[in-house]
Amino acid sequence: MKAIQCFDELTEHLKASGVKRRVAVVCGQDESTKGAVMRAKEAGFAEPIFVDNEDVDIAAAQAVALVREGKADVIMKGLLNTDNLLKAILNKECGILPKGQVLTHLTCAKLPMYEKLLFITDVAVIPYPTKEQREQQLIYLLGLCRKMGVEEPRIALISCSEKVNPKHFPCTVEYQELVEKTKTGAFGPCIVDGPLDLKTSLSPAALHKKGLSSPLEGRSDGLIFSDIQAGNVFYKTITLFCEAQTAAILQGPQVPVVLTSRADSPDNKFYSLALACV
Repeated sequence: MKAIQCFDELTEHLKASGVKRRVAVVCGQDESTKGAVMRAKEAGFAEPIFVDNEDVDIAAAQAVALVREGKADVIMKGLLNTDNLLKAILNKECGILPKGQVLTHLTCAKLPMYEKLLFITDVAVIPYPTKEQREQQLIYLLGLCRKMGVEEPRIALISCSEKVNPKHFPCTVEYQELVEKTKTGAFGPCIVDGPLDLKTSLSPAALHKKGLSSPLEGRSDGLIFSDIQAGNVFYKTITLFCEAQTAAILQGPQVPVVLTSRADSPDNKFYSLALACV
């Protein structure tokens, strides 16, 4: 499979592959969510199931129940708070997060000045990832890249510099451990390096200008941020100033969850649904 380079290629891939996912749309009465869902239905890769209730907690629980009963392949957040949806997903008795799995957030972005899609974690869920959570983030990120046709994903572990600093930035020590574990083949075909700063991760010129070498060669497919603050600032910067197209999903639950902001554009909600369906 050829690597998907933009969101138009993603939707064309879904059409060509004949994929059709049953999507439980929770409180999807707002025009942007409804428009995105109907657009996906017209494109042929989604079959919406609208789950509405005056009590949003009940609606969220009903959508989760559809997944547990094998009647839905994707959940999509509509006009309700993220907390209400997460409460149903994480419910210990009737939720859909398998024991031992990590709930995390993945974003896919197309920036005008970057040659390919860029995958990012985590900008919305885990404040300060533990060593175990960060390893799971890497596994999810690699899996998503491969679903999008990237056979040997290049993943950068982001910090403010390229130096390991146990005192001020303990995550950089964990980064080095992940890099070494990658070299053993634990995560399959991939290239993981870090700590690296953002520019040296995404620009060969910046890497060479600083006199550094990295197997990523400034051409990363994915970025793993040190914490939610760094990731969230990067995400909001590229959407505000670079007009990046984005798609966002939760991974960890039994099915992908489309978790866009209520303020997101219909296009970004459509792209997020496409990403979940792939």
